Amino acid sequence: MIKVVEEINLFFTLHWDSGMRGLFSFIWEILKIVIIALLIVVPIRYFLFQPFFVRGQSMEPTFENGDYLIIDEISYRFGSPQRGEVVVFKYPQNPSQRYIKRIVGLPGETVEIEAGSVIIFNREGSQILDELDYLPASIQTPGDIHLSLDEDEYFVLGDNRVSSADSRSWGPLPEENIVGRVLFRAWPFTALAKFEVPSYEGE
Repeated sequence: MIKVVEEINLFFTLHWDSGMRGLFSFIWEILKIVIIALLIVVPIRYFLFQPFFVRGQSMEPTFENGDYLIIDEISYRFGSPQRGEVVVFKYPQNPSQRYIKRIVGLPGETVEIEAGSVIIFNREGSQILDELDYLPASIQTPGDIHLSLDEDEYFVLGDNRVSSADSRSWGPLPEENIVGRVLFRAWPFTALAKFEVPSYEGE
C-alpha cells in the first residue's frame, strides 16, 4: 500500500513539474515577444514616426477628414522644413492641440497675400507662389496680409484656403512647435500615397 502511494505521488510530481515547466516556458516566450516588440515599437512610435488622424476640412482637397497619416519626426533633426511640406505642429495658442498645415513662408522671408495670391519676398527677390502642384487653379487665397518672419518662424496655410484657421489669423508658426512632416497617407487604403515636396517655378 505504501509503495502504491509513493508511485502515485511520483506520478503527479513528475507530471506537475512537467506541466508547470511547460506553462512557465510558454509565459516566458510570450514575455520575450512583448519585450522585444516594445523595444522596437516604442522608440519608433515616440522618436521616429507617429500616426495622425486628420480632423476637419482645412486641408482639403489634399487630405480629407478621417485620413490616417504617418508623420516623420526624424527628418527635421537633420534638416529644416521646406516650402510646400505639410507639417503637424503644436498650435501656438494651445500647445495641447495638434494642427496640420502647409508651409508657404520660410524664416527670414516676408509673406504677402493680395488679390487671392501668395507673394514671397526674400533675398532672391519676389515671386507669386505657384501652387498648382497641390491646389486647383480656381482656388484663391483670401486675406490681406503683409508679414515678415523671424529666423525661427514659418508661415503656414491650410489647402482649403476659404476654411482654414492658419497663419493668416493667428500669426507665424515657431519652429519649435513643429512635430514633423507628413510622410504618407496610410488610410483609406485606396488613397495610400507617399508625399514629396512640391516644386515651385523659380526655385
